Amino acid sequence: MVASSVLGFPRIGPNREIKKVVEAYWAGKTNAEEVTKVAAEVKKLNWTELQQRGVTYIPSGDFSLYDHVLDHSAAFNAIPKRYHGLGLSPLDTYFAMARGRQADGVDVPAGEMKKWFDSNYHFLVPELDDAVEFKLNFNKPLEEFNEAKALGITTRPVVLGPITYLALSKATKEAKADFEPISLLPKILPVYKQLLSELKAAGAEWVQIDEPILVTDKGANFESQYVSAYPDLVAVAPKLLLTTFYGRLESNVNFIAKLPIAGLHIDLDRAPEQLEKAINAVSSTPIVLSLGVVSGRSVWKTDFSAAIKLAEKAISALGEDRVIVATASTVLHIPVTLASEKKLTEEQKDWFSFALEKASEVATIAAVVSGSQDAAVAAALEANRTSIAKRRDFEKNSDDSVRKRVASITPDQYERKSPFAVRLDAQKVLNLPKFPTTTIGSFPQTKEIRQARAKLGKGEISEGEYEEFIKKEIESAVRFQEKIGLDLLVHGEPERNDMVQYFGERLSGFVFTQNAWVQSYGSRYVRPPIIVSDVSRKEPMTVRWSQYAQSLTSKPMKGMLTGPVTILNWSFPRVDISRELQAQQLALALRDEVCDLEAAGIKAIQVDEPALREGLPLRRADWDSYLNWAGNTFKLSTAGVGDHTQTHSHFCYSDFDDIFPQIQRLDADVISIEASKSDMKLINTFKHYGYSNNIGPGVYDVHSPRVPGDVEIQERIKAMLAYLDQSLLYVNPDCGLKTRGWKETEASLVSLVQAARWARENYV
Repeated sequence: MVASSVLGFPRIGPNREIKKVVEAYWAGKTNAEEVTKVAAEVKKLNWTELQQRGVTYIPSGDFSLYDHVLDHSAAFNAIPKRYHGLGLSPLDTYFAMARGRQADGVDVPAGEMKKWFDSNYHFLVPELDDAVEFKLNFNKPLEEFNEAKALGITTRPVVLGPITYLALSKATKEAKADFEPISLLPKILPVYKQLLSELKAAGAEWVQIDEPILVTDKGANFESQYVSAYPDLVAVAPKLLLTTFYGRLESNVNFIAKLPIAGLHIDLDRAPEQLEKAINAVSSTPIVLSLGVVSGRSVWKTDFSAAIKLAEKAISALGEDRVIVATASTVLHIPVTLASEKKLTEEQKDWFSFALEKASEVATIAAVVSGSQDAAVAAALEANRTSIAKRRDFEKNSDDSVRKRVASITPDQYERKSPFAVRLDAQKVLNLPKFPTTTIGSFPQTKEIRQARAKLGKGEISEGEYEEFIKKEIESAVRFQEKIGLDLLVHGEPERNDMVQYFGERLSGFVFTQNAWVQSYGSRYVRPPIIVSDVSRKEPMTVRWSQYAQSLTSKPMKGMLTGPVTILNWSFPRVDISRELQAQQLALALRDEVCDLEAAGIKAIQVDEPALREGLPLRRADWDSYLNWAGNTFKLSTAGVGDHTQTHSHFCYSDFDDIFPQIQRLDADVISIEASKSDMKLINTFKHYGYSNNIGPGVYDVHSPRVPGDVEIQERIKAMLAYLDQSLLYVNPDCGLKTRGWKETEASLVSLVQAARWARENYV
């Protein structure tokens, strides 16, 4: 019989229980015991739900209060020196690593955050050097395995693989110049062996060991490490299922198939073409092949017929006992359950499948290919056929005016009217000083703002009352910026629930959920809209609020938009048409908005693309195509304005070194880019490439409550000016301030303004 498997599950709880208890703990409103209690309840619910849906292999050890990579670092004692000797509990040390700490005499910054492969999930980058003393502080997979076992549920523990962990790590500042984290493999393997042997002693039959680095170009560089490490691990471990996901293995499958592993998982959602090669590679071995036929990244219902064909092909070659039907990756990236959605139409609900529904899908597909005669299985198969057919009919609908406009795009629409030097001169009308200060866009979304939005949704206040409230919030933000001396202002975005959802609600072609939350990082959850049909703008989306804000001040006001690639990547896109076509449709809608903002007197317009790097394919061979259309859609959205209008864009939390020339090609007049949280390593990029337009590398980390001092920001400005033209440098935070409180926001921005004034005095 073919088994079924889910590789990982959302940790947030069906009603965001983890966010609520963790944030209460940070605020001092609850204790560690309550955090542990709520976490246990969420884990129990997850395991029970998966068991009830008939999943054979249920994951454990994948739960996290903040980030699974951070969990791994804490468990393996990879704790940077700056967090030692602070007198903090293990839990508080963990959270200090995640978000920094500035209280009770402790002042320590957070670790670097980076995007997890090509997703919008952020992980904490491990910091390593030769001095690290790996040891097992706690065995989290074992603890959760035993926790589930006590409930009568047998699980398959999940462990982040050693080579992926080291490949994702970075060298500490103290490390030798030629240090590479992968050199620590012999040092970390004994700790892995201890962890795995303890799981084996506890009765674990299988362990899922995640090695997604194998679907990247880097993976091939580590063949010798895999060949040397895995025989050692297998010797002491339960049966190991080596899991790869998010892409294709390519030639790496050949050396993986020679490892003494018990199973191999491949992603057939992202790369269905790799099935035959994988079958050929493992056919002469005893390796079980786990087939990722149900997407862990998409909310669209699985087409059972396509998944069954893939499974049957593997079964015919390997036999039922050597095939597992599985999710392609963890389902961490999609919402918990469709059952929570009460406002979607029945037609819309029939299109989708969230995490729990995906679990039912893998169980049903496994039953079908095992030859089940169960009436419920037959009914589920027939219901899926009907549902997919209805969706295919809906997908045939298109908006002719949108399609014709896309088809009519001409090359000149991608280019500004004049080169940057001409535009720079024209933009002197902004009357900005040297080292202009600005923010990325959003100000704190206070409890009062959220309550007002909720009251409007419930009908407790009128639209007019809500708009008056928003006007007061905008005026307050403007007066605050004037008071502290910022130069290029923003309206603060109090009317926006989310930087993608807000625009999706004002564009045709999207549907929205009530409770479909997805973790972005830590306690930051988002509710991505879903693109279901052709996209167009119905009317101006932001003009009235930007125009109102500008009317309150003589200083220039930035119009704030989210770019086409970011809206696409932070939504659940269609799967029936290309991402390129969807991005083009979004770009044309945004182009209209940009031109309307200019016509309304807004002289600076920011079109944010924080997800540009995130969408980059994992294989370099696929980069050019993506970068070409992604860059063109940004340019299409911004190039319709005159020389006097200053265009901005923002990028964050990714490695930009590889694509910096493409960022330059976007030809934004000003870019702001995350720099402080990654130890200013962007400076090395400037050394290599330089930058010809205005640029604002972030001078402090907004994802930490920690407040930087004037001198700290001055030092960052000094470091930047060693490689950047001082006449082109802007001074700004790393990112938007939506998640911060007003007290820390004011203190941080005052430090920023003071540092910029210092720069004006010292760099003449």
